[in-house]
Amino acid sequence: MLSNNIDYFRQKPSDLAKTTIMLDHGYHPETIQAALEQVYPEIMTKIQFEVAAKLSKSDKAAQGKSGFVPIAVRWVIERSNSWVDRCKNLVKNFEWTLDHARAKLNLCFIRLMVKRLAT
Repeated sequence: MLSNNIDYFRQKPSDLAKTTIMLDHGYHPETIQAALEQVYPEIMTKIQFEVAAKLSKSDKAAQGKSGFVPIAVRWVIERSNSWVDRCKNLVKNFEWTLDHARAKLNLCFIRLMVKRLAT
């Protein structure tokens, strides 16, 4: 799966700014880096990993918040995942090929866009 979109980074010139990939504390950047370097050894000249900062209890209290506080950058991805979970066909049925799964995922987002345009 890592090699599917690696062409984007192969075509990206080295003199441009690195692409930052945000991770939360459940991921291990060293493991991901090792797997990517097996596919494309020069990848780390074009990307960098950043682990999202967690708010401490005192930081939450200073902001007047408690409990779960989403990190702004990571929230975009989690929100997209929740939208996909609303497509029951994607949740209940598992596809045999990546092409079929990708097509259903695209249909899910097209459905979401059409619903928003209709209102």
